[in-house]
Amino acid sequence: MLRIKKLTVHYGPLPALNEISLEVKRGEVVALIGPNRAGKTTLLRTISGILETTEGRVFFQEEDITNLNPHKIVSRGIGHVPQGRHIFPTLSVLDNLMVGVYIAKRAKGEMEGDLEWIYQLFPILKERKDQRAGTLSGGEQQMLAIGRALMGGPKLLMLDEPSMGLAPRFTKEIFAAFKEMNSRGLTLFIVEQEIHLSLAISHRGYLLRHGRLIKRGPSSVLLESQDVKALCLGEYVGKYAKPGIHIERLK
Repeated sequence: MLRIKKLTVHYGPLPALNEISLEVKRGEVVALIGPNRAGKTTLLRTISGILETTEGRVFFQEEDITNLNPHKIVSRGIGHVPQGRHIFPTLSVLDNLMVGVYIAKRAKGEMEGDLEWIYQLFPILKERKDQRAGTLSGGEQQMLAIGRALMGGPKLLMLDEPSMGLAPRFTKEIFAAFKEMNSRGLTLFIVEQEIHLSLAISHRGYLLRHGRLIKRGPSSVLLESQDVKALCLGEYVGKYAKPGIHIERLK
């Protein structure tokens, strides 16, 4: 579904990504892991057209989408839940969700069906649909940001640090929702600081360091890799670990 070939991105004279090549197949959950400032957010922003590539190509469903405008990439079927949520705080929960339909221009029946599904995934959004989004808790705002992306009917959903700053109960609920999304056929590409969680729900993973991919493979193998433990797990244990969260592995 998504294929990236020798992608290089610069911030000024410095390379943020260096000849990145990876793929996400239809129906997969793929995790992108790595320490801070490895280039993970840069990669998602480049796929979404927010940043321009220096070299390399991005293909989505065999179409070259390199450096397309972001709204055109959304219309192709790529949803992006950015780090920091970026909801509209003065709009209601429902109005925030409806923003996700704007570019996609979906049929009324599809829109209503997706809205009901989002309410099933995150019942609190239905309870608070008329409440201003800025008054929601951090976990509820993350659910809203995910729901807004889903309202566009994406074929591929990219998520940037979805657990950042959340209480354990919200993290557990959101990651359980990811499994439900995938069971319904949605392809997910997840950047996540909670490495155990992201590898627990993903089929495959990539390890990024200093803008280079240094390891790839099945998530169960990566979880036991000394590279992953040395480069990533030690950095986050204690600082970010959320005790009591257990997500059953994808089969």
